[in-house]
Amino acid sequence: MIKGTPKTPEVKYDLIQGIIEIKGRSNPDHSMEFYKPLFDWLEEYEKNPRDKIIVNMHLEHFNTSSSKCLLEFFKKLENIYRAKHEVEVNWHYEKEDENILEAGEDYKYLIGIPFNLIETAE
Repeated sequence: MIKGTPKTPEVKYDLIQGIIEIKGRSNPDHSMEFYKPLFDWLEEYEKNPRDKIIVNMHLEHFNTSSSKCLLEFFKKLENIYRAKHEVEVNWHYEKEDENILEAGEDYKYLIGIPFNLIETAE
């Protein structure tokens, strides 16, 4: 688990249950350094994947370097999916937040895994 701060999201990952949750704002000064523990965890997970991995995304805002890290993260998930394991991404966005919705739509278009856009109440 990575604790959230005003500039970084909380990141929870559970190898046993195959659940990842990213929640908050993602504006770290060094995005690759911040997301490295998650990438390392995912590489370990790839060696012995469970039947299904679920990713719950609840981002309020993210900067450009974070968006590149997220794309890399989704590509790693796509590799797991191509290896015949279930992968599901739930991209949560607030009703009025068109930027987060559009970002989710872009990722959904770019990545070949089940990607759900879920509107949440504000």
